[in-house]
Amino acid sequence: MEYVTIAIKIFIFLSIFNVWVIRFHKSTPWRGGEAKSMEEEFEAYGLGKPMMYLVGGLKLLSAVLLLASIWVPSLIFYGAPPLAILMIGAIIMHIKVNDPIKKSLPAFIFLILSILLLILK
Repeated sequence: MEYVTIAIKIFIFLSIFNVWVIRFHKSTPWRGGEAKSMEEEFEAYGLGKPMMYLVGGLKLLSAVLLLASIWVPSLIFYGAPPLAILMIGAIIMHIKVNDPIKKSLPAFIFLILSILLLILK
């Protein structure tokens, strides 16, 4: 089971890094509304740049803590719960802008994985 939790942690870290660093200014099929970038997505949600950077920073920090929890297991309690809460917020924002359920799928998957990590700890 240890290999499964390590794989989940690495997957979450790489995915969050990809979305918030590599693809920050790029279009993806998961962006809220008709957004073509992270900034446009947060505008669609009615949220400004400060909130975008706060959410992004918290997601990246949570992902780093999950990755670090491979070596320091107690860090999972500082990475997984905030990430789960942020994913609930992401799902709510997709609902707010009447996105199809498909666009909420990544947030839902990360929510489930965060909870799963806490259960498997």
